[in-house]
Order: sequence, then structure tokens, then C-alpha cells
Amino acid sequence: MSAVEIVQLGNPVLRVVATPVTEVGGIETQTEIKAMQAALASTQGVGLAAPQIGISKQIVIVASRPSPRYPQAPLMEPTVMINPRFVALSEEKEKGWEGCLSIPGIRALVPRYTAIEVTYTNIEGHAVQQQFDSFVARIFQHEYDHLEGKVYLDRVEDNQDIVAESEYFKLIV
Repeated sequence: MSAVEIVQLGNPVLRVVATPVTEVGGIETQTEIKAMQAALASTQGVGLAAPQIGISKQIVIVASRPSPRYPQAPLMEPTVMINPRFVALSEEKEKGWEGCLSIPGIRALVPRYTAIEVTYTNIEGHAVQQQFDSFVARIFQHEYDHLEGKVYLDRVEDNQDIVAESEYFKLIV
């Protein structure tokens, strides 16, 4: 399957609350998931939400892996999450650097919960409950925001926390 285009900031689909998936095993849903997997595989991203490929449905993929964009990222199996929800396991938040395939060339410090519990339906239609912390918790919250019609820049506390990606790479050396 050829990769589809990543929707860019300014496209209205990124600002709409995504619709829940009703037929997890349906051909349409499975085709959309395959399109998301292909799109993510063609990038150096660590996650993707369905709205980022123009599909306003509650599907995310969390796929932490080391790359030039995220050299310190832990390695995990790409995980498809349908109709996900989460709760913070504590009120503790930490600022960390984020970027987005839909907003290329920019990075920002974003406060996120450090530990969360996520519930979702997997691609086989089974309910799953998992706990995530640190970077993987950050990825999930970033992707979940896309389902809520938000982007990471909406969470930035100070505009001085936004930098060009070229400057970000100088900061992390």
C-alpha cells in the first residue's frame, strides 16, 4: 500500500473532534488502519492519529523508536489504539520537546502528564488497558490531542518555548 499524504496545519480536519469507530473489524476501518501504518512507516515519526491523514476517526498509532528526529526514544512495537481514553496516574506534568508530522520544521516544549493509564480497543476488537510513562506517555497524549481537534502548539505555555527544528537539534547535541 502506498503511503498517503500527511495533512498539514491549517487543514480543517485537524481542528475537528474525531468520531468514534463503531465497526472495528470492518473493511473500511481495517483499510484506514493500513493506510495509517503505511503513512507512519514512510516517516521518522513516533506516532500518528487518523486525522493526520484526513480521516476524522478515533484511531491512533503509538510507535516509539529511535530516529534522527527522536534519538533517545525507546523502542516499542507499533500499537494501534481505537477509541482510546486515558487518565493521569498523578497530577505531575513535565515539559518535554515535541514535534509533529503535520507541523514540520517546528519544535516546542509541551507540558504533559508523566504517567497515564490508557484504555482502547485493539485491531482484533479486544479491550486493552495499559500504563505508559515518560516518552511513550507523551506520544500518546500528543496523538490523543489530534482526536480532540488540538495540536501540540495549543498546549505550549510560553511562545518562547517554540523553536525552529534546526535550533532544536543544536540544543540536544
